[in-house]
Amino acid sequence: MAKQEKPVSPSVLWQVWKRILGFSKPYWVRLIAGLILTGLATGVWLSIPLGIRALLDSVFEKADRQLLNRMALGMLGLFVFQSLVSFGSHFWIDWVGSRVVTDLRQRVYAHLHRLGLRFFADHRLGELTSRLTNDVGAIRSAATTDLAQLLMQIFSLIGSVALMVVLNWRLSLVVFGVVPPVAIGTRYFGQKIREISRSVQDRLADTTSVAEEALSAIRVVKAFSREKYEVQRYYDETEELFQANRHRALITAIFSSCIGFLFLLALVIIFWYGGNEVLEGRLTAGDLVAFLIYAFNITRSVWGVSRLYTSLNSAVGASERIFELLDTAPEIEDAKDAVVLPRVEGRVTFQDVSFQYEADRRVLQAVSFEAAPGETVALVGPSGAGKTTLMHLIPRFYDIDFGQIQVDGYDVRTVQVPSLREQIALVAQDVHLFGTSVRENIRYGRLDATEEEIESAARAANAHGFIQDLAQGYDSLVGERGVKLSGGQRQRIAIARALLRNARILLLDEATSSLDSESEVLVQQALERLMEGRTTFIIAHRLSTVQHANRILVLDGGKIVQSGTHQALIEQDGMYRRLCALQFRDLDEVRVSDS
Repeated sequence: MAKQEKPVSPSVLWQVWKRILGFSKPYWVRLIAGLILTGLATGVWLSIPLGIRALLDSVFEKADRQLLNRMALGMLGLFVFQSLVSFGSHFWIDWVGSRVVTDLRQRVYAHLHRLGLRFFADHRLGELTSRLTNDVGAIRSAATTDLAQLLMQIFSLIGSVALMVVLNWRLSLVVFGVVPPVAIGTRYFGQKIREISRSVQDRLADTTSVAEEALSAIRVVKAFSREKYEVQRYYDETEELFQANRHRALITAIFSSCIGFLFLLALVIIFWYGGNEVLEGRLTAGDLVAFLIYAFNITRSVWGVSRLYTSLNSAVGASERIFELLDTAPEIEDAKDAVVLPRVEGRVTFQDVSFQYEADRRVLQAVSFEAAPGETVALVGPSGAGKTTLMHLIPRFYDIDFGQIQVDGYDVRTVQVPSLREQIALVAQDVHLFGTSVRENIRYGRLDATEEEIESAARAANAHGFIQDLAQGYDSLVGERGVKLSGGQRQRIAIARALLRNARILLLDEATSSLDSESEVLVQQALERLMEGRTTFIIAHRLSTVQHANRILVLDGGKIVQSGTHQALIEQDGMYRRLCALQFRDLDEVRVSDS
C-alpha cells in the first residue's frame, strides 16, 4: 500500500515546483519567448470584449456600416496576430517540454548506472523502469506547459478584474465574493489529489514490476503452468491501479464541479443584477455583455488556476519519486584524489577483510590471502559461506567495512573505479546477453574491437562453429537475455566477450555448473584458453573443476578455514575432504586422477 502522505504547505509545493522548473533553465531563452508570446495572446483575448462593447453601443445603436466594416477588419487582424503568437507560444513551450523530459530521463538513467549493486538488490526493476518512464513523463507539464498556462490564466484574471472594476465596481463585488471559498477548496482538494496521485504512481510502478518480472521469467512461468496465476496477479494490480485512478477522478470531479457551480451562480447573479442596471439606465447593453464576458474569463481563469494547482499536486507526487531517486547517493564513488590504475600484472591481496550487507549479519570476517600474477585460486565451501561476496569485492561492487584489498599494491579504494574494472573480466553461471546480435554481444567486451578480433575471440571460445551455423551468422539476434541459444552457447559467447576484454584478472562464478557433458567440455576448453596467463578466481560447487587450481581456499561462515592444493587438502581431515566425500565415491580415485 502507498504510504500516507503528510500535509504539504503551498511553500513546500513551490519549492518542489522550482526544482522542476530548474530542469528548463538551460533553455530559458526559448521558454521566456514562449511565455511572452503567451502573454501577447492573452492580451488579444482581453481586448475582444471591449470590441464587442463598442460594436453594441456604437455600431448597432448608430447603424454605422463603415464603422462596422472597420471593426470587423480590426478584429480579423487581431485574430490573425493572435493565431501567429499562439503558434509560436505552443511550439517553443512544447519544444522545451520535450527537451526537459529527454534531459531528465537521460539524467535519471545515468544516475541509475552510478548506483551500486546494493541499491538494485533493494529495488525492483519494474519500479525503477516506472520511475524512468511514467514518473518523468508525469512532470513534463509542470516544467513547461503548466507554467505557461498559469501565467496566461493569471494575466487573464488580473486584466479581467481590472476591466470589470472600471466597467462597474458594484457588479465586481459579486465575483469577488466567490474567491474565498474557491481558495479554501483549492487548498483542501489539492492536498487530497496530491496524496492520491502519489498512490497512483506507486500502483503504476507495482503493475509494471509484476509484468516485467513475469515476462522476464516466461520460461519458468510456462514450465510450472502458471500463466493464469501471473495473469491474475497482473489483473489484481491493474484493478488496484484503477481504484486509485477512480478515487482521483472522483475527487477531481467533485472539486471541478463545486468551483464551476460557484462561478455559474455568480454569472446568474450578474446577469440578473446587471439586467436591472441596464433597465435603470445605469449600464449600457454593451457594458453588460462585456462585463459578462470578463466574468466568464475570470471564471475560466480561476478554474484554470485551480486545475493547474491540481495538476501541480499530481506532478509533485511523481516528482518526489524522481527526486528521491536522484538524491540517492552512489554507494561506490571515486575518492577525490583517486588515481588511474595502470596496466596491472594481476597480484590480488586481501588483508584482514571484513564485510557485511546488513548491520547484524557479517558475511566475511578477517579474510587474508594473496593471489600471485597468473595464479588460479579456487573458492569452495557451502552455500552462504561468502564465496561470491569475496569475488564481488575485487572489482569493488561493494566497499569493505574493514581491512584492505590491493591490486598490484594499489588499494582498490584509491583508484578510479573504471580503471579498476576495465582490468577485470567476469564470466558467471547466469550469463546475461543483450537482445542484439551475436557480434554486438561479443563486442561488449571491448567496443572498439575489429571484426577480426571478434572472430578470433569466438574461435578461442569454441563459439565460431555454432555461430557460423546460425541463419545470419554473427548478425543473428540472440533474443531477450539470449533465449535463442543454449546454455553452453551463451557461456561460450560470454567467454569470447571476456577474451576480447583481455583483462589481467578473471572471475569465474559457477561458469560450468549447469551444462551438459558435451557443452561442459567445450566450455572448459575455452576457459582454459581464457585463464592462460591471468590471475583467476573460480567458484565451483563441482570440485572436479577446481582440482588443478594452484590454490584452493575453503570458506565457511565467512572465514578461510583451509588453504592449499587439492592434493594437500584431500589428505587433511577437514571440510574440503568432507565436501569431496559427498561428490566422489572413492577418494583414492580422486588422488589418482590428480596425480
